[in-house]
Amino acid sequence: MAEFIKIYPDKPSESAIAKVVKVLKEGGLVIYPTDTVYGLGCDITNTKALERIARIKGVKLEKANFSFICHDLSNLSDYVKQIDTATFKILKRALPGPYTFILPGSSNLPKEFKKKTTVGIRVPDNSIALEIVRQLGNPIVSTSIHDEDDVIEYTTDPELIFEKWQNLVDMVIDGGYGDNTASTIIDLSGHEPIIVREGKGNVDIL
Repeated sequence: MAEFIKIYPDKPSESAIAKVVKVLKEGGLVIYPTDTVYGLGCDITNTKALERIARIKGVKLEKANFSFICHDLSNLSDYVKQIDTATFKILKRALPGPYTFILPGSSNLPKEFKKKTTVGIRVPDNSIALEIVRQLGNPIVSTSIHDEDDVIEYTTDPELIFEKWQNLVDMVIDGGYGDNTASTIIDLSGHEPIIVREGKGNVDIL
């Protein structure tokens, strides 16, 4: 059964974050808060963990559209091809924030994502998520957790999330109530920005 751990977003405890990082480094799956909905994540470098997430989501790993959660834009060059100044300015304006940016993938992508021409990058405006990635030392691969309920697309109560996911994951973080609006997805991999999904992030940043 998963561990349920409370972390306060205004001042995340170092020791609590270290516990989360230990779980991730050991190949565990973690449900954590972001600036939008709660996410399910694992260490980007752990193949077994990536396969577990793909299995839970019912997708083939190489075809899965997971986001890479980064601490800041310094991770970009590891996974994304050289981007132009205009694209970089949009990223600087929007991040950290409730956006997922689709960018052209580089040849350094982890082997599981080698066939992908693009990657989704997130730098959420949430201190818990950012601290986890900072302490881990590399991005986490993430996907939103959906609800089967027709009325509520996303569960916002961490205790209800724990109830539902406790036998599927290794840790659930209670970082307070989540949002029920997903991130805005903007494709910056072509000549012009394309809004793929309008969510919490304001599209005026373009």
